[in-house]
Amino acid sequence: MIIDVFNKTKEKMEKTLEHFKLELKGVRTGRASVSLFDNVKVDYYGTPTQLSQIASLNAEARMVTIQPWEVNMIKAIEKAIMESSLGLNPSNDGRVIRVPIPALTEERRRELVKVVKKMSEEAKVAIRNERRDAIEKLKKMEKEKQISEDDNKKGSEQIQKLTDEYIKKVDEVTEKKEKEIMEI
Repeated sequence: MIIDVFNKTKEKMEKTLEHFKLELKGVRTGRASVSLFDNVKVDYYGTPTQLSQIASLNAEARMVTIQPWEVNMIKAIEKAIMESSLGLNPSNDGRVIRVPIPALTEERRRELVKVVKKMSEEAKVAIRNERRDAIEKLKKMEKEKQISEDDNKKGSEQIQKLTDEYIKKVDEVTEKKEKEIMEI
């Protein structure tokens, strides 16, 4: 029973970490990356659709080129990029959309680092909430005489170690992203 609680908690913490990594992909760094556009939704015949599902994206040094599969989608794609929070200005030649990725200013870099730290803190809070839920389950199991007091203690210690491990992983991912942002 304790193993079930542990495994479910670990699974939830892993999902939290993966979600955090996915959110970080949307934070712009100085270099071009197609993952910047993962959260851009385009109005595709009345349905919000991910950009990657209606066009091919290629990243070069400081430019992302977007080749829509349907030429008549160019205006909708440009509009979606401009309305996104990326702060980018696309241009097109009638067939291909080019999105230059400007270098970040020092001030903007510092703002992005703050955003990343806030996202990191939210991920840590989510992990700590999973820890709290797991420990409460163990206490409830002890109260209902399903496990002993010693088992509860051991289980709680294992959950705490797991929490520390995932908090450390979040910190490592955060640090890596901050270095990426501050890199010129």
